[in-house]
Amino acid sequence: MPLDFTAIDFETANSSMASACSVGLVKVRDGQVVDRIGWFIRPPQGHDHFFEWNTRIHGITADMVLDAPSWVEQMGDLATFVGDDALVAHNAGFDMGVIKAACAATGLQTPLYSYFCSLQIARTTYQLESYKLPSVALAAGFQDFPHHDAVADAEACAAIIIHAADRHGAIDVAELVERAGVRLSTIAPPAAALAG
Repeated sequence: MPLDFTAIDFETANSSMASACSVGLVKVRDGQVVDRIGWFIRPPQGHDHFFEWNTRIHGITADMVLDAPSWVEQMGDLATFVGDDALVAHNAGFDMGVIKAACAATGLQTPLYSYFCSLQIARTTYQLESYKLPSVALAAGFQDFPHHDAVADAEACAAIIIHAADRHGAIDVAELVERAGVRLSTIAPPAAALAG
């Protein structure tokens, strides 16, 4: 089984997890990046105000997402790109939280995805002073990327996983998470939604 996964990164408009305003996706097949895509998202109503702090970090403003697809409108494209892949993100709890919160805010059922975290992988793979994305990406040989650009961040995350798999001698995601001592988790709808 080859090293196949999709790296994902969200940027948010404000402190609400539902306020996704940008996504980056990078597809890896057999340990090689084969596709990358990203787009702006119009955050769900009620979660669509932009904090100056967030804009200062990622450079995205309310005007830039006015004509962007809404969370509901873009979800099909996201799901099509990801397919059946395991997702990986740096500090994955945040990005999976964005998916859950934005789906809850728009009445969509949370999609069922397995996922793992490049931050957790990095902590058991590298000896670094900082495990922030740029520091870990540098250790993996991926440098000089525009941090907080969603596609660039997803590509940095993918590079970390590819490098870490090589370091651990892992041929696929299952072997990598086992050898790195982390777990493959699942993002899923709440139990009540599954029962209904």
